[in-house]
Amino acid sequence: MHRYSYTAMLLHWLTALLIICAFVMGLVMTDIPGLTPTKLKYFSWHKWLGVTVLAIAVIRVLWRKANKAPPHPIGMPSWQVRAAEGMHVLLYFLIFAVPISGYLFTLSAGVPVVYLGLFQLPVFMGPNPELKPVLQNVHYVLNMIMAAAVAAHVLAALKHQFIDRDGVLRRMLPF
Repeated sequence: MHRYSYTAMLLHWLTALLIICAFVMGLVMTDIPGLTPTKLKYFSWHKWLGVTVLAIAVIRVLWRKANKAPPHPIGMPSWQVRAAEGMHVLLYFLIFAVPISGYLFTLSAGVPVVYLGLFQLPVFMGPNPELKPVLQNVHYVLNMIMAAAVAAHVLAALKHQFIDRDGVLRRMLPF
């Protein structure tokens, strides 16, 4: 059975964990009423997670360009191969688009992003009250699409594991 490299596995599972943490934190922080110290702390953590996901996404794309994915199982229907490839394209797009839309939303609100409290990311646009709600909505919608895509990805992996029993999930498991 062909498997992904341990580096690809690490990047995959680290990305998944950080996206889940950022998503949950985004839901929690937006439910906190008012502008409290806790809410501000969560906003910072959420942004740090997003920047980290974006950095790992760049590494993932570079790794993927240099290291081919293992072939799909022999006998996997062509429509499933196309669906899997389409889902991966969508997920890669969202792994970039969600943090970028959040960054643009933050800048449109006039708030700089200071990564890990250590250094400020470039500010290439000033506050924009007209654009802020648009970018907020774009960030929200992209996150909901990401949640649906991740759920479909997980369900497909479980289907391959427990119904098809074709080893697709084992290709990405380190054990």
